[in-house]
Amino acid sequence: MTMAVETPAQTTQPALEASRQFCQDLTRTHAGNFYYGLRLLPEEKRMAMYALYAYMRMVDDIADQALTVSVDARLAQLEQWRQKTHAVVANPDGALAPTDSPMWRAFAKCVEEYHIPMPLFDDMIAGQRQDLNPLAFKNFTELHDYCYRVASVVGLASIYIWGFAGGAATERLAIDRGVAFQLTNVLRDMQEDAQRGRCYLPAEELQQFGVRPQDILEGRVSEQFVEFVRWQVQRAEDYYQRSALLEQRVSPDSRPTLLAMTQIYHGILAKIRRRPASVLQGRVSLGGFTKLGIAWRAWAGH
Repeated sequence: MTMAVETPAQTTQPALEASRQFCQDLTRTHAGNFYYGLRLLPEEKRMAMYALYAYMRMVDDIADQALTVSVDARLAQLEQWRQKTHAVVANPDGALAPTDSPMWRAFAKCVEEYHIPMPLFDDMIAGQRQDLNPLAFKNFTELHDYCYRVASVVGLASIYIWGFAGGAATERLAIDRGVAFQLTNVLRDMQEDAQRGRCYLPAEELQQFGVRPQDILEGRVSEQFVEFVRWQVQRAEDYYQRSALLEQRVSPDSRPTLLAMTQIYHGILAKIRRRPASVLQGRVSLGGFTKLGIAWRAWAGH
């Protein structure tokens, strides 16, 4: 009697499917604005983006642990995560232990299949390290560098999954779009960040407009603050315009996702432009039906 022998693919496929399901569930629960756009992708690209999001979310959770976990302990965990990332991508079967998160197998498959450059993940982790100490950027150059590490690298990894034409020029567009998204986040979350001891707004610009970090923390609205926010909104708008050709450069089957994500974030920026003081009155967002409508129109117009 001949015994059937499982091939490696047969052995690992159930684990990969379980990993992908874990990443999808985590994305559905936490992704917010991103999830509406990701649902428009073809299945394989959608699964890869879920894995990418799950990876980013879990790195972010390390940096944002409760204050009972010391900064040194979190820095050590981030370094362990960086090393684990390289080990898992190089050899998933050899680097994974039964106690490891289910996320890793889908993540390794995503990086391998779409040839995502590994330095992007090192940069992503470097951005999380910055969040572990109270931030005070002196100027926009420092803020731009931070935006690259926490947002542009995500855009770059995403276009590798989506497919793109235009080489380095398109990568520069993805970098600018990531900066636009993160500048929108900085405006949307400024009071929440202040409550956590973080100020991402350049000190030189706050001083230029006569706005103090304490004003943001206390929700103090003034003419100077309103003008400051309008100025920041215009700079974010400039980055949306600078990256306007990006949609034309990504693969047609992924354009609706990029359109939906961009229109959601751009819509948040538009709300802030109309009511600058709103950023001191709670997180500015779009409603669920509005985001669903944006996603539907992006898909229907494709």
